Amino acid sequence: MKALVVAAVSAALLAGCAQSVPGRAGESSRLDPLKVAGLAITTGDSGPRPGAPAAGREARNSDGGAIDRLATSAVADIEGYWASQFPDRFDLDFEPVRQLVSYDSRGPNLRLCGTDTQGLVNAFYCSGEDVVAWDRGELLPSFDAISAVAVLAHEMGHAVQFRLGAGGNAPSIVKEQQADCYAGNYFRWVAEGNSERFQLSTGPGLNQILTTLFAIRDSAGSAFDAQGAHGTAFDRVTAFGFGFAEDPQRCARIDLEEIGKRSTQDVFDEQDGDIGFGVGNLRVDDRQALLDLKNSLAAAFPGSRVAWNGTCATTSPASYCAGGSVGIDLQALVRVGRIGDFAAFGAVASRYAVAVQESMGLSVEGVVAGQRTACLTGLWASTIVRSRKAPLELSPGDLDEAVVELLSRDSLIAGDARGTTIPSGFARVEAFRDGFLTGSAESCTTRYR
Repeated sequence: MKALVVAAVSAALLAGCAQSVPGRAGESSRLDPLKVAGLAITTGDSGPRPGAPAAGREARNSDGGAIDRLATSAVADIEGYWASQFPDRFDLDFEPVRQLVSYDSRGPNLRLCGTDTQGLVNAFYCSGEDVVAWDRGELLPSFDAISAVAVLAHEMGHAVQFRLGAGGNAPSIVKEQQADCYAGNYFRWVAEGNSERFQLSTGPGLNQILTTLFAIRDSAGSAFDAQGAHGTAFDRVTAFGFGFAEDPQRCARIDLEEIGKRSTQDVFDEQDGDIGFGVGNLRVDDRQALLDLKNSLAAAFPGSRVAWNGTCATTSPASYCAGGSVGIDLQALVRVGRIGDFAAFGAVASRYAVAVQESMGLSVEGVVAGQRTACLTGLWASTIVRSRKAPLELSPGDLDEAVVELLSRDSLIAGDARGTTIPSGFARVEAFRDGFLTGSAESCTTRYR
């Protein structure tokens, strides 16, 4: 985040903050906070099913180890999913990938698709040779099993694009977010219990996949239209969510215009100097920054009378106190601020959002209140995008900090008055995203009630 110190500021973060959520225009139906895109929240095992059938695929250059067995099983399963979808969704037959290749980035070099594998800690799809390849030495072992499957589901998403004739000269960001979306399609199928080889819980299992998307996001401050761009964690999670909630045709419709309208990816400007906590981060104990935060919340929720300096200390680093006040533990706020200023200020905003709900006569305890809190916190974030030229502004990477917080076990941004939240990080991110993209308190209070 940053304090606005000049009048002329870049306004490129969003074309406008009050955007409709793609695919949900005008929707105001109630959402069940104990479901993820219509599926019950589950907390069981995620990963390979015991006694799963053999892959039926082999990888060239394989060492025959556990990583390659997992990878070939994943590809076979993903191909089985797409074989069932292509005729119904696209009136086409799905052709399996021509070749799978395993390599060890720490070992002898292979030449694949014009690229040397020595030191290449990666997984990729090469359309020219119709190859899916992965690094068994360093990359895949760095993930748990279901996250490794997610990496390969993304690469197979590129194979889907190629078979639909949609790759070509499309910008990198379009290819990558379509692939994230196609991965979401596949994991919905797994979560519904349709896979013979893998299982996925919609609580911790999905959380781990979304954490993987965070781990391989673009760096804060990079442009979304740059060569090789994949998107911020917030944008990648959004694309995956489209796929998990909707069908493959939704993913095929992702294009540069749509991404441009919802992208949160922006470059640093001359006002995003390194001020001691990293580029784009404010000192969260700075008196002016705290004043700007309080003023931004009052502006986001006009008419809501919320007092400060509450002393109930029910949650950390900020608390909602009965009667409509908010308290801040400044030392705890500074500790959270080491993750990033948005993680800290978002926690404060969430307690303010709880007080706003009380002023509306809404319940402030329970999972519904927690989801509504996340939505209203997202709404607040939408009011401080750069296009608004507010005294306090989002900086590149701020919403990725929100993703980190929302995926944490005890997310306060998605917590009720006592800090109680639900086990699905996916559902928490979805609620925050609803508020951010709609910019509407009414949407938050009607969808989460």
